[in-house]
Amino acid sequence: MLDRANGILKSIFGFAQFRPSQEKIIEQILQGNDALVLMPTGGGKSLCYQIPALLREGTGIVVSPLIALMQDQVDTLKELGVKAAFLNSSLEFSEARIIEQQLLDNQLDILYVAPERLLTERMLQLLDQSTLSLFAIDEAHCVSQWGHDFRPEYQQLKHLHTRYPSIPRIALTATADQRTRDEIILQLQLQEANIFIDSFDRPNIHYAISDGNNPKQRLWKFIQENHADNAGIIYCLSRKKVEAIAEWLEEQGRTALPYHAGLSAEIRQINQQRFLREEAVIIVATIAFGMGIDKPDVRFVAHLSLPKSIEAYYQETGRAGRDGQAANAWMAYGLQDVITLRQFSQDSSADEIHKRVEHHKLEAMLGLCELVTCRRYALLEYFDEISNESCGNCDNCLNPPQKWDATKSAQMALSCVYRTEQRFGVNYIVDILLGKTNERIQRNSHDQLSTFGIGQEISTAEWRVIMRQLIAIGFLEIDMERHGALRLTENCRPLLRGEQSLELRKVEKQEKSISGKKVKHAVRPQDSTLWESLRSLRLSLAEESGVPPYVIFHDATLQEMLKRRPVSQNDMSRISGVGDQKLSRFGQKFLNEIARHPLPELLDNNLSDTVNETLILFQQGEDVEKIVSKRELKHATIYAHLSEAIEVGLLDVKEVLDLDEREYDEIVFAIESLEDEEQGRLKQVYEALEESYDYGILRCVQASI
Repeated sequence: MLDRANGILKSIFGFAQFRPSQEKIIEQILQGNDALVLMPTGGGKSLCYQIPALLREGTGIVVSPLIALMQDQVDTLKELGVKAAFLNSSLEFSEARIIEQQLLDNQLDILYVAPERLLTERMLQLLDQSTLSLFAIDEAHCVSQWGHDFRPEYQQLKHLHTRYPSIPRIALTATADQRTRDEIILQLQLQEANIFIDSFDRPNIHYAISDGNNPKQRLWKFIQENHADNAGIIYCLSRKKVEAIAEWLEEQGRTALPYHAGLSAEIRQINQQRFLREEAVIIVATIAFGMGIDKPDVRFVAHLSLPKSIEAYYQETGRAGRDGQAANAWMAYGLQDVITLRQFSQDSSADEIHKRVEHHKLEAMLGLCELVTCRRYALLEYFDEISNESCGNCDNCLNPPQKWDATKSAQMALSCVYRTEQRFGVNYIVDILLGKTNERIQRNSHDQLSTFGIGQEISTAEWRVIMRQLIAIGFLEIDMERHGALRLTENCRPLLRGEQSLELRKVEKQEKSISGKKVKHAVRPQDSTLWESLRSLRLSLAEESGVPPYVIFHDATLQEMLKRRPVSQNDMSRISGVGDQKLSRFGQKFLNEIARHPLPELLDNNLSDTVNETLILFQQGEDVEKIVSKRELKHATIYAHLSEAIEVGLLDVKEVLDLDEREYDEIVFAIESLEDEEQGRLKQVYEALEESYDYGILRCVQASI
């Protein structure tokens, strides 16, 4: 059976081998066993049920919580030649009837159904009369009342086991802490299931949390510097903020579309389709957007509001870089976020147990924001995965934050809260510390307090950061019933008594802060024309088929075509992501496009991008002077580029330099005469030749011998 699974992996999906654990999961389902699968976004969860559904007799039923995304998932499978369909409220009655009959006639490999539809008596009766291969419960964390995406109808899916005890079930999620895993097992009756937990690590994602003022301008700086031409998702807490940010980004010249529950279903669908099918679109959304999004080339996810939990943060940021290429997870974070989420937590209609859980989840999220060590390590640790070293790909690893002794400042702030009887909010306390005289402070006689004006050496912005940090570490709490008044907690007593010291994260000056990580372009300069041609061909084929471009081929597949330059169908079949169906339908068209862009021998190299930009101009017949002018670089730099090509045999030195035989021989003689001299040898050659030749010329001759 596994041999057949490997064959399907290559022939239909175009991949040469399974990722870690996929093969073991598929083997369990093929044997008729249940499985619980925790695998990061982009880790290949869907193959774990799609391949068994193709190998087992009957139709695989996939429970998916999002009607809006079923269409794209089915389109993708159909492009691969898989008989797939969905049943949801978007279909006309007659269309649904046809699909139901296909199910009864065993003409479908995979059928996607929303949980609320699946559990209707009519649908269950249809299933009773059908041959079923498996049940796949996607986004299984929705079953957990402790989770961030709780959906009550998911808890009813346990009846599938009672009604169809012989049909294997596979529950899948990318996000579940231990409590959520336990509840998935309990609610779905998966006590006998094999549990597969992959690493939660997404090493291609760079994590950065940016604090400070003016988050909107910091967001724009981040996008401009790192993602001027990329697709991305920006999350905001409120619908109003979503609309405002989308409109503002449009004014800056970006295509930005809003998405939230207050928009009509039609507008949400249009905006989602544009995001999936067009290039470089930014979607600005509430958390209503994103679950199940299969767009592989989202290069960044930004948060302008603090998520309620690490699970939510991990899942939302996980929508970036599904293709495995470099991506950014960026978040703005400030005092107002802390206050707003504290208010949400306190205003929640949940019972006290749930409120406590929500409070602890928020505490963990705040802890991640104030962290001074590796953020990835903390993320993984939250999901019970221990890493032995720092990641080298988060803001704290790349630019370690400084700490400072905040003992005295914290004591001032806490003492001021105490002396004002714990009745006032952050701004009022800061005004007292700064010694600001206003009518309210005078009316309350707080200008007579010993803490009045004792914090004038610290700015307003810095005091707000200190207050935020004291709230985040649990020394202060916010009483929303008293309009945001600050209260001391038991945790702060040792500090106030002088029994402990306190170090806090030092906030960098804004211009020095790391805003993101520049995503390196995966396409060499000499391949850029072919790259654009392949993308254009992909887009036209996608439009013909009415699917997003990535359904035809992912960027990673096109990049492999650039690298390998296949010339035959056999060559093309070895490209990752090219299965039999796509080879038959699209292979020759892409081969023809590649053949129209032959790569000159000079540019078929492994030299750096900047060297190749110079070589492209040289190939076009430009001399050194014109290249210097066009690239706005120094002569020495251009000669250095050319010397690299000379050294590896791509260029003849005499093609590059306007030297006669005598001059060339003279330079060679000088270089060889001084070959025993190591330190500053080129300088000695320059001086020995009485400074007659430019350093760049000497470097090129040196490269040739």
